[in-house]
Amino acid sequence: MEMLHGLIVITFVHLLAAASPGPDFVLVTQQTLNHGKRIGLLCSLGIALGLSIHIVYSAFGLAAVIANSAEALWAIKLIGGAYLLYLGVSGLRSRPSKVGVSAPSADIAPPRSVLRTIGTGFLCNALNPKAPIYFVSLFTIVLSPDMPLYQIAIYGVWIMLIQLGWFSAVALLLSTPPIHRAFKRFSHWIDRVLGLAMIALGIKVLTTRL
Repeated sequence: MEMLHGLIVITFVHLLAAASPGPDFVLVTQQTLNHGKRIGLLCSLGIALGLSIHIVYSAFGLAAVIANSAEALWAIKLIGGAYLLYLGVSGLRSRPSKVGVSAPSADIAPPRSVLRTIGTGFLCNALNPKAPIYFVSLFTIVLSPDMPLYQIAIYGVWIMLIQLGWFSAVALLLSTPPIHRAFKRFSHWIDRVLGLAMIALGIKVLTTRL
């Protein structure tokens, strides 16, 4: 398959995957509404970087091994589900802001470190137990045994850019002044609802047979 054709296929397939509701979407929404645009964008960056884990093992053919290994998937399910539960409980502990509504570009909540924010997004994506199966399907479409390494790298970087672009757009939309002001008044309730959603996703991960 020619590279351009492969890039077009990846673009359409991965945009649909990124836009579908899941832990990444819930996390970016939660972080943006609770902490502002900067944190939402950093979280989006972490999610995009988390894809590098899946891309690397897929490029080396390990995704198929993981996807067909009950033990490996069970371990990923336990770790990923537990992490989603942790994020959900953190959302449930959200408290009302003690200061008035301000510009969405400023973080009203206590400042968070750059590395911690990126790491939260990174782990949310990297520990997704459905990712190995997804990447087996995606890479089977566009990869071939004789494909050069540089072409695989281009595909991988492009997937990460798609992921970053989509969630950055979500963060920017939610941080626009009209939308941010509308949500900020009830941000702690929204945070708790999203926390419940994250807990539900965690429970689903732990109980669903992959």
